[in-house]
Amino acid sequence: MLEIGKKEFWFVVGSQHLYGEEALAEVKNHAQEMVDSLNGSGKLSYPIVLQEELAVSADKITQIMKEANYRDEVAGVITWMHTFSPAKMWIRGTKLLQKPLLHLATQYNEKIPWATIDMDFMNLNQAAHGDREYGFINARLNKQNKVVVGYWENEAVQTQISAWMDVAVGYTESFNIKVARLGDNMRHVAVTEGDKVEAQIQFGWVVDYYGIGDLVKVIDAVDEDEVNALFEEYQTLYDFDYGDYEQASWEKHVKVQARQEIGIRRFLEAGGYTAFTSNFEDLYGMDQLPGLAVQRLMAEGYGFAGEGDWKTAAIDRMMKIMAKNQNTGFMEDYTYELTPGKEAILQSHMLEVDPSLAANKPKIVVSPLSIGDKADPARLVFDGKAGTGVVVSMADFGTNYKLLINEVEAFEPEEEAPKLPVARVMWTPKPDFHQGVKSWIETGGGHHTVLSLNLTVDQIETWAKLVNLEYVTIK
Repeated sequence: MLEIGKKEFWFVVGSQHLYGEEALAEVKNHAQEMVDSLNGSGKLSYPIVLQEELAVSADKITQIMKEANYRDEVAGVITWMHTFSPAKMWIRGTKLLQKPLLHLATQYNEKIPWATIDMDFMNLNQAAHGDREYGFINARLNKQNKVVVGYWENEAVQTQISAWMDVAVGYTESFNIKVARLGDNMRHVAVTEGDKVEAQIQFGWVVDYYGIGDLVKVIDAVDEDEVNALFEEYQTLYDFDYGDYEQASWEKHVKVQARQEIGIRRFLEAGGYTAFTSNFEDLYGMDQLPGLAVQRLMAEGYGFAGEGDWKTAAIDRMMKIMAKNQNTGFMEDYTYELTPGKEAILQSHMLEVDPSLAANKPKIVVSPLSIGDKADPARLVFDGKAGTGVVVSMADFGTNYKLLINEVEAFEPEEEAPKLPVARVMWTPKPDFHQGVKSWIETGGGHHTVLSLNLTVDQIETWAKLVNLEYVTIK
């Protein structure tokens, strides 16, 4: 499984010297109690680390933000205005901050203590006052920060914080995404093209091309014992469907994929790549189009897209990071179900459907592929899971990149498809099939997408704002 390393979030508390040292000590105590409770809740994706020094001056705030920028383990900053914190103090530090920012609009106490409330309490517990001042400066600086409102012990609030953490880690790790293009783009296809330099500037993605011969050398060098060992692993994980093949012939086809899996992984690891593409038009020296091999690598967390679509491969990797590699993968629109009341879209690909989306135990199938002019490739076949999810597609419109976002309702297929030798995922776009499909087409959404049943529209929009990416959400 691809690892991203340790991540944490800094918790910065805003106040000012006006209230005196005794009051500031109480502010720090409150903050420590909150951080300890939040970390112990089990609801957060990553730990919060309280910054010991309160944000009570411009110099202190600037120092904290500079340090956050240069600490690789810090994925973002959470700020809380315990009291009124004059926003001019925050300008320099906030401008310098290069990590995602969440403004937690909460307060230490849940209820107003009407029986004992006095001006001392009012002066110290001024989150409602401080939130407005701090919110104004973030808006004026166009910081694109996230705002979460509510009592900090509330489960819904903690869930929102955790969801933002996942986005923040995805944003931070986006600058470590490296895509290996194994061959070029599919000929004559428009939507898979794009400005790779602009993608690196805007999103942090490094995209490198390799001739297929560079990969073939690595695949051919894989030892036979390694292939046999991996084949034995397949036997423990999947059902074997021999179909009309003799067992020996079937196993030979599957072992080609095992060799490819080992070779591709080795190639990616050597170059530090976390995503890749292949192309059925560019297979010189290969026995089969990688199918099972690609599916297995996607299950490990590698981003992927077919036909050389490096943009979708990079988004796939980023969304896998955000979703912790659960129920998230590369998709392609194939064919419609147009029966009234049952309208849906069948999603699949020639071979490469992500097994993280499998609702049942996958089986290995060997079947001819009508394109690519190579030997019959092996692939995992399964039905996709049900659930509410989000599907995204990104395209280069010449002057800018644009992201298309649509919430979908996925469901397990109700009918068998005995002659379909590929995995299948079914969904209906929202707000309904007809409007969803129409809006997708009119807005220029591509046929390659990434689906996640773990992420939400709000999370994808949050990321798009962080990278200043134009986006359209179909509603």
